[in-house]
Amino acid sequence: MKKIALVYTLLLALLFSFEASAQKDPKAKTVLDAMSQNFQAMNGFTANFDFTFQDAVGTGDRQTGDIAVKGEQYRLKLPDQEIYNDGKTVWTFIQTDNYKEVTINDAGQMEGELTPSNIYRLYESGYSYKLLGEKQFQGRSAQVVELIAEKNNAPFEQVKLMIDKSSSNLLGWEMFDGQGGVFSYTFKNLKTDADLPASYFVFDAKKYPGIEVIDLR
Repeated sequence: MKKIALVYTLLLALLFSFEASAQKDPKAKTVLDAMSQNFQAMNGFTANFDFTFQDAVGTGDRQTGDIAVKGEQYRLKLPDQEIYNDGKTVWTFIQTDNYKEVTINDAGQMEGELTPSNIYRLYESGYSYKLLGEKQFQGRSAQVVELIAEKNNAPFEQVKLMIDKSSSNLLGWEMFDGQGGVFSYTFKNLKTDADLPASYFVFDAKKYPGIEVIDLR
């Protein structure tokens, strides 16, 4: 009986090992590694982007904005808010005709959230991946890589990355929350090697007299 149990255990181990390796498509990893290395080699980039959201019943929303990224730093501008992240601190700035407010958080409080900088490393832990094929995206030949969360509590169950076949630039991505919601981002007018100073990613409250500061650090 002990021998049978041992053989059964070994078989299970082999099966699980095969399943785990099958979840990491080597062709997809080649594409993802090239994308990640390409991003890390940049001085930074700027782009316009389209953001759309659609829920399970078909209700949708669309916004446009501007983005700048340099390593762990990013600056994201939307119609109703602007987010600054210098790698240590995150400022969320909201301004209307009659009101100005900035909320301040430690960047460490953003761990686990998908940001414009960590999307390039998302595949490195917590996700399996496979290459789905190629498609025309924004007039370019893009390789589509699907990431599937390995844990139920991941922020997004599924992510699809559209990666330029010739340049390895990330052109856009779709995120699925597992409840029927789909978030889509598309880069436009992508400009690589933008030499942005560190101060570009820091919010200066002194420029906005009367602003309400909410410091949650």
